[in-house]
Amino acid sequence: MRMPFFSLARAPGTILALSALLALQACTTPRDAGRLEIDTSIDARSQGSRVKFVVLHYTVSDSARALGTLSQGEVSSHYLVTDSDPPRVYRLVDESQAAWHAGRSEWQGYSWLNRTSIGIEIVNRGPMGAAPDGTPLWQPYDAAQIRAVKALLRDIVARHGIAPEDIVGHSDIAPLRKQDPGPLFPWKELAQEGFGRWYDESVAQALAERFIQQGLPDAAWVQQQLARLGYGVPQTGEFDQQTRTTLAAFQMHYRPARYDGDLDPQTAAILAALLAATPDAD
Repeated sequence: MRMPFFSLARAPGTILALSALLALQACTTPRDAGRLEIDTSIDARSQGSRVKFVVLHYTVSDSARALGTLSQGEVSSHYLVTDSDPPRVYRLVDESQAAWHAGRSEWQGYSWLNRTSIGIEIVNRGPMGAAPDGTPLWQPYDAAQIRAVKALLRDIVARHGIAPEDIVGHSDIAPLRKQDPGPLFPWKELAQEGFGRWYDESVAQALAERFIQQGLPDAAWVQQQLARLGYGVPQTGEFDQQTRTTLAAFQMHYRPARYDGDLDPQTAAILAALLAATPDAD
Protein backbone atom coordinates (compact mmCIF):
# COMPACT_ATOMS: atom_id res chain seq x y z
CA MET A 1 0.00 0.00 0.00
CA ARG A 2 1.28 3.40 -0.88
CA MET A 3 1.95 5.62 2.14
CA PRO A 4 0.39 9.07 2.08
CA PHE A 5 2.76 11.93 1.48
CA PHE A 6 3.26 13.99 4.65
CA SER A 7 4.20 17.61 4.16
CA LEU A 8 5.65 19.62 7.02
CA ALA A 9 4.81 22.73 5.08
CA ARG A 10 1.12 21.86 5.50
CA ALA A 11 1.42 21.13 9.28
CA PRO A 12 2.90 24.07 11.20
CA GLY A 13 1.76 22.63 14.53
CA THR A 14 3.66 19.46 13.81
CA ILE A 15 6.81 21.48 13.16
CA LEU A 16 6.59 23.03 16.62
CA ALA A 17 6.05 19.65 18.25
CA LEU A 18 9.00 18.14 16.40
CA SER A 19 11.25 21.05 17.39
CA ALA A 20 10.34 20.58 21.03
CA LEU A 21 11.12 16.86 20.81
CA LEU A 22 14.53 17.50 19.26
CA ALA A 23 15.36 20.07 21.95
CA LEU A 24 14.46 17.57 24.68
CA GLN A 25 16.66 14.91 23.07
CA ALA A 26 19.56 17.37 22.87
CA CYS A 27 19.36 17.86 26.65
CA THR A 28 19.71 14.14 27.26
CA THR A 29 22.45 13.17 24.84
CA PRO A 30 25.10 10.77 26.28
CA ARG A 31 27.64 13.58 26.24
CA ASP A 32 25.69 15.54 28.86
CA ALA A 33 24.07 12.64 30.69
CA GLY A 34 27.11 12.03 32.90
CA ARG A 35 28.00 15.65 33.53
CA LEU A 36 27.95 16.63 37.22
CA GLU A 37 27.42 20.25 38.09
CA ILE A 38 29.48 21.18 41.18
CA ASP A 39 28.73 24.33 43.15
CA THR A 40 31.98 25.95 44.31
CA SER A 41 30.46 29.11 45.72
CA ILE A 42 31.06 28.10 49.37
CA ASP A 43 34.59 27.66 50.75
CA ALA A 44 34.92 25.79 54.07
CA ARG A 45 36.74 27.64 56.83
CA SER A 46 38.30 24.48 58.32
CA GLN A 47 40.99 23.50 55.84
CA GLY A 48 44.72 23.73 55.24
CA SER A 49 47.44 22.85 52.80
CA ARG A 50 48.41 19.21 52.39
CA VAL A 51 52.03 20.37 52.13
CA LYS A 52 53.71 20.18 55.53
CA PHE A 53 57.42 20.01 54.68
CA VAL A 54 60.05 21.31 52.26
CA VAL A 55 62.97 18.99 51.56
CA LEU A 56 66.22 20.33 50.10
CA HIS A 57 68.55 18.19 47.98
CA TYR A 58 71.69 18.43 45.90
CA THR A 59 71.78 16.85 42.44
CA VAL A 60 75.32 15.38 42.32
CA SER A 61 75.28 16.32 38.62
CA ASP A 62 75.23 19.31 36.31
CA SER A 63 72.06 21.11 35.22
CA ALA A 64 71.56 19.29 31.92
CA ARG A 65 71.89 15.84 33.43
CA ALA A 66 69.74 16.79 36.43
CA LEU A 67 66.98 18.08 34.16
CA GLY A 68 66.99 14.85 32.20
CA THR A 69 66.95 12.67 35.30
CA LEU A 70 64.28 14.65 37.13
CA SER A 71 61.98 15.02 34.14
CA GLN A 72 62.43 11.67 32.37
CA GLY A 73 63.75 9.33 35.05
CA GLU A 74 62.27 7.41 37.96
CA VAL A 75 62.77 10.31 40.39
CA SER A 76 61.52 13.88 40.27
CA SER A 77 61.25 17.08 42.27
CA HIS A 78 58.91 20.01 42.25
CA TYR A 79 61.71 22.50 41.58
CA LEU A 80 65.26 22.55 40.27
CA VAL A 81 67.59 25.49 40.96
CA THR A 82 70.48 25.58 38.50
CA ASP A 83 74.00 26.89 39.05
CA SER A 84 73.92 29.14 35.96
CA ASP A 85 74.53 32.89 36.11
CA PRO A 86 71.91 33.96 36.98
CA PRO A 87 70.38 30.77 38.41
CA ARG A 88 67.27 29.46 36.70
CA VAL A 89 64.42 27.89 38.65
CA TYR A 90 62.48 25.14 36.88
CA ARG A 91 59.13 23.88 38.11
CA LEU A 92 59.06 20.23 37.08
CA VAL A 93 56.07 18.99 39.09
CA ASP A 94 52.98 21.00 40.02
CA GLU A 95 52.69 21.46 43.77
CA SER A 96 49.29 19.78 43.71
CA GLN A 97 51.05 16.57 42.64
CA ALA A 98 53.47 14.33 44.51
CA ALA A 99 57.06 14.31 43.28
CA TRP A 100 59.27 11.27 43.85
CA HIS A 101 62.09 12.94 45.75
CA ALA A 102 61.93 11.82 49.39
CA GLY A 103 61.64 8.04 49.19
CA ARG A 104 61.76 6.11 52.44
CA SER A 105 61.76 8.92 54.98
CA GLU A 106 60.49 10.13 58.33
CA TRP A 107 60.06 13.49 60.02
CA GLN A 108 57.92 14.67 62.92
CA GLY A 109 56.19 11.27 63.02
CA TYR A 110 55.26 11.36 59.33
CA SER A 111 56.74 8.73 57.03
CA TRP A 112 57.20 8.43 53.24
CA LEU A 113 57.06 12.19 52.79
CA ASN A 114 56.54 12.39 49.01
CA ARG A 115 52.85 13.20 49.39
CA THR A 116 53.27 15.77 52.16
CA SER A 117 56.34 17.67 50.99
CA ILE A 118 57.73 19.90 48.28
CA GLY A 119 61.12 18.86 46.95
CA ILE A 120 63.75 21.36 45.82
CA GLU A 121 66.81 20.04 43.99
CA ILE A 122 69.85 22.34 43.86
CA VAL A 123 72.51 21.76 41.22
CA ASN A 124 75.63 20.88 43.20
CA ARG A 125 78.14 18.04 42.88
CA GLY A 126 78.16 17.32 46.60
CA PRO A 127 81.16 15.18 47.66
CA MET A 128 84.31 15.76 45.61
CA GLY A 129 86.75 13.29 47.04
CA ALA A 130 89.14 14.03 49.88
CA ALA A 131 92.08 16.24 50.75
CA PRO A 132 95.55 14.67 51.23
CA ASP A 133 94.86 14.37 54.97
CA GLY A 134 91.64 12.48 54.28
CA THR A 135 89.27 15.35 54.99
CA PRO A 136 86.20 15.09 52.73
CA LEU A 137 85.84 17.83 50.12
CA TRP A 138 82.48 19.23 49.06
CA GLN A 139 81.42 21.66 46.35
CA PRO A 140 80.46 25.07 47.77
CA TYR A 141 77.10 26.60 46.95
CA ASP A 142 77.02 29.76 44.85
CA ALA A 143 75.71 32.88 46.61
CA ALA A 144 73.33 33.74 43.76
CA GLN A 145 72.02 30.20 43.84
CA ILE A 146 71.26 30.46 47.56
CA ARG A 147 69.47 33.78 46.97
CA ALA A 148 67.26 31.99 44.43
CA VAL A 149 66.56 29.22 46.94
CA LYS A 150 65.57 31.81 49.55
CA ALA A 151 63.21 33.54 47.13
CA LEU A 152 61.62 30.21 46.23
CA LEU A 153 61.26 29.24 49.90
CA ARG A 154 59.71 32.62 50.72
CA ASP A 155 57.00 32.00 48.14
CA ILE A 156 56.35 28.39 49.16
CA VAL A 157 56.25 29.11 52.90
CA ALA A 158 53.83 32.01 52.42
CA ARG A 159 51.40 29.88 50.42
CA HIS A 160 51.52 26.74 52.53
CA GLY A 161 52.26 28.08 56.03
CA ILE A 162 55.25 25.78 56.57
CA ALA A 163 56.95 26.02 59.96
CA PRO A 164 60.70 26.78 60.06
CA GLU A 165 61.50 23.42 61.67
CA ASP A 166 59.83 21.64 58.75
CA ILE A 167 62.27 23.00 56.18
CA VAL A 168 64.79 20.17 56.21
CA GLY A 169 67.45 18.36 54.24
CA HIS A 170 67.20 14.95 52.66
CA SER A 171 69.75 13.79 55.21
CA ASP A 172 67.43 14.86 58.04
CA ILE A 173 64.51 12.74 56.84
CA ALA A 174 66.58 9.80 55.54
CA PRO A 175 69.87 9.85 57.51
CA LEU A 176 70.68 6.20 56.84
CA ARG A 177 70.64 6.74 53.07
CA LYS A 178 71.37 10.38 52.25
CA GLN A 179 73.80 13.21 52.95
CA ASP A 180 72.33 16.01 50.87
CA PRO A 181 72.38 18.95 50.85
CA GLY A 182 75.71 18.37 52.61
CA PRO A 183 77.81 20.18 55.24
CA LEU A 184 78.42 23.30 53.13
CA PHE A 185 74.75 24.15 52.77
CA PRO A 186 74.20 27.46 54.67
CA TRP A 187 71.48 26.39 57.10
CA LYS A 188 72.31 29.16 59.58
CA GLU A 189 72.00 31.83 56.88
CA LEU A 190 68.60 30.52 55.84
CA ALA A 191 67.40 30.23 59.43
CA GLN A 192 68.27 33.87 60.04
CA GLU A 193 65.62 34.71 57.44
CA GLY A 194 63.07 32.30 58.87
CA PHE A 195 63.74 29.33 56.58
CA GLY A 196 64.75 26.65 59.02
CA ARG A 197 65.55 26.33 62.70
CA TRP A 198 68.67 27.42 64.55
CA TYR A 199 69.81 27.74 68.15
CA ASP A 200 71.09 30.43 70.49
CA GLU A 201 74.85 30.01 70.22
CA SER A 202 75.55 31.70 73.57
CA VAL A 203 73.20 29.25 75.28
CA ALA A 204 74.89 26.36 73.49
CA GLN A 205 78.31 27.55 74.62
CA ALA A 206 77.20 27.72 78.26
CA LEU A 207 75.63 24.29 78.03
CA ALA A 208 78.79 22.85 76.50
CA GLU A 209 80.77 24.04 79.51
CA ARG A 210 78.26 22.34 81.77
CA PHE A 211 78.56 19.06 79.87
CA ILE A 212 82.35 19.28 80.08
CA GLN A 213 82.13 19.63 83.86
CA GLN A 214 79.28 17.21 84.56
CA GLY A 215 79.80 14.61 81.85
CA LEU A 216 77.87 13.67 78.75
CA PRO A 217 74.28 12.37 78.75
CA ASP A 218 73.53 8.76 77.87
CA ALA A 219 72.23 7.32 74.60
CA ALA A 220 68.61 7.30 75.79
CA TRP A 221 68.75 11.08 76.31
CA VAL A 222 70.26 11.64 72.87
CA GLN A 223 67.62 9.49 71.19
CA GLN A 224 64.82 11.29 73.04
CA GLN A 225 66.11 14.73 72.03
CA LEU A 226 66.57 13.75 68.40
CA ALA A 227 63.03 12.36 68.29
CA ARG A 228 61.61 15.50 69.87
CA LEU A 229 63.29 17.54 67.14
CA GLY A 230 61.66 15.40 64.45
CA TYR A 231 64.25 12.76 63.58
CA GLY A 232 63.21 9.14 63.16
CA VAL A 233 65.50 7.31 65.56
CA PRO A 234 65.00 4.08 67.54
CA GLN A 235 64.65 4.44 71.30
CA THR A 236 67.00 1.57 72.17
CA GLY A 237 69.02 3.28 74.87
CA GLU A 238 72.19 2.28 73.02
CA PHE A 239 74.57 4.14 70.73
CA ASP A 240 73.80 1.73 67.91
CA GLN A 241 74.70 2.37 64.27
CA GLN A 242 71.34 3.91 63.39
CA THR A 243 71.60 6.35 66.28
CA ARG A 244 75.16 7.32 65.38
CA THR A 245 74.24 7.84 61.72
CA THR A 246 71.24 9.97 62.69
CA LEU A 247 73.43 11.98 65.06
CA ALA A 248 75.91 12.52 62.20
CA ALA A 249 73.08 13.90 60.06
CA PHE A 250 72.14 16.23 62.90
CA GLN A 251 75.75 17.40 63.18
CA MET A 252 75.98 17.97 59.41
CA HIS A 253 72.99 20.31 59.68
CA TYR A 254 73.84 22.16 62.91
CA ARG A 255 77.58 21.60 63.50
CA PRO A 256 79.09 20.87 60.06
CA ALA A 257 82.69 21.30 61.19
CA ARG A 258 82.47 17.76 62.58
CA TYR A 259 79.89 15.15 61.65
CA ASP A 260 81.33 11.81 62.76
CA GLY A 261 78.32 10.68 64.79
CA ASP A 262 80.24 10.80 68.09
CA LEU A 263 78.58 12.60 70.98
CA ASP A 264 80.72 15.40 72.38
CA PRO A 265 79.91 18.37 74.65
CA GLN A 266 79.23 20.71 71.74
CA THR A 267 76.81 18.32 70.02
CA ALA A 268 74.98 17.66 73.29
CA ALA A 269 74.82 21.39 73.95
CA ILE A 270 73.37 22.16 70.52
CA LEU A 271 70.74 19.45 71.03
CA ALA A 272 69.74 20.96 74.36
CA ALA A 273 69.81 24.54 73.04
CA LEU A 274 67.57 23.64 70.12
CA LEU A 275 65.05 22.02 72.46
CA ALA A 276 65.16 25.07 74.71
CA ALA A 277 64.27 27.20 71.68
CA THR A 278 61.51 24.76 70.64
CA PRO A 279 59.24 24.57 73.71
CA ASP A 280 56.42 22.91 71.77
CA ALA A 281 58.55 19.94 70.69
CA ASP A 282 56.89 16.73 71.86
